[in-house]
Amino acid sequence: MKVKRIVANIHTNDITAAKRFYQDVLGLDLMMDHGWIRTYGLNEETSIQISFASQGGSETLTPDLSIEVDDVDAALEGMKRAGFPIVYGPVDEPWGVRRFYVRDPFGKLINILAHEH
Repeated sequence: MKVKRIVANIHTNDITAAKRFYQDVLGLDLMMDHGWIRTYGLNEETSIQISFASQGGSETLTPDLSIEVDDVDAALEGMKRAGFPIVYGPVDEPWGVRRFYVRDPFGKLINILAHEH
């Protein structure tokens, strides 16, 4: 037996609110829509990861999700234009990532990051 996928499930009574944040700004594809659940993702192979943390690093709150992007500054500008509240950063962390925290439409703390090259 091997794990094939891990999916984060966020409870909400308004599933349409996810579109603006996850599809419009972050560019994820709508992969499934059953009316009561919508799944966003990429039609690319991704690795399976799940993290457990006592804090978010640099003494920040532990984020609910971490999303790696190819351009943190472009993601930051997109979030600002869309009116989503930036909670932390942007900052270049000592462990080699550039990141910021933002609240999604459901109040979840999202860590948007890119690894330094």
